[in-house]
Amino acid sequence: MAVDRVTRFALLSGALACVIVGGSVPVTGMLDGYPLLAGQAMRYVLSGLVLVAWARLRRRPLPRPAPRDLVSLVGLAAIGALGFNACLLVAQRYAEPGFVAALLGGTPLVLALLAPLLTGRRPAPLTLAGAAAVAAGIVVLTGGGSWHGPGLLLAVLTMLCEAAFTLFAIGVVARIGAFAVATWCCLLAGALGFAGAVVLDGRWQLPSPRETLALLVLAVVVTAVGFCLWYRSVSVLGADRAGVLVGLMPVSGLLVSVTLGAQPARLVSALGVALVTAGCILGLHRRRQLSTPPPTVHNQTEVDHPTPARR
Repeated sequence: MAVDRVTRFALLSGALACVIVGGSVPVTGMLDGYPLLAGQAMRYVLSGLVLVAWARLRRRPLPRPAPRDLVSLVGLAAIGALGFNACLLVAQRYAEPGFVAALLGGTPLVLALLAPLLTGRRPAPLTLAGAAAVAAGIVVLTGGGSWHGPGLLLAVLTMLCEAAFTLFAIGVVARIGAFAVATWCCLLAGALGFAGAVVLDGRWQLPSPRETLALLVLAVVVTAVGFCLWYRSVSVLGADRAGVLVGLMPVSGLLVSVTLGAQPARLVSALGVALVTAGCILGLHRRRQLSTPPPTVHNQTEVDHPTPARR
């Protein structure tokens, strides 16, 4: 019974993390005119400090990563966080947002295939089928879209960075826990972002009150809270099963867009939501003979053409 409660909490954590990220599209849009690396650096440093303060408030030590863990954490920060946002921004200069979002729909399939192989398991047929249904639902939701020049390559790179955000965490999250992974990832992404901003941007711009509000929401809610929830889900469910929940991101973006009156509710959107929902239910179902449980975790302390959410 205790295992059931842990699994249920992990499911809710992963779903809530994806809903938060998907629903943050209007907030990230408030930073369109702000320097990318400088904004990301401030966001991640602030979120890392919030998590460190939370650990101190609860008087719980923050596990220090071993040298082999640093490789994974740097990969998370450089590729899964900063790389994802950079590729996402540049990709939308050569491709419609709907096309980029549709390519991102392949992330659950990548996770369903690669995550088990990285842990010495066979991909689970039910998880693969669910991921395929989620990917199809996302394509229906986003409406596809067109691209030119390097748009296809950049969209694929964006999808691979999205998958890397989870794949790099598979080993380290089992060793130091979800909270520590989220905290170190944020601190490293902040440091790398500041270094990149100094070299590439060469200037710092004081954020306006509107941009400051966006940075605070993204740092505290989307990053600090969202990262902890996501890695908690991955640590319990496994990266392959948690990956199908990525389909909830565009669903959340759709609901926010419809609620704000940015786009009308349409039958094709309802079909896409139904496919994503069915894929999540199928992909999260696990039969013992098809897969083995993930490693035990210690120290656990828009959518005709939606703009994909920046992490």
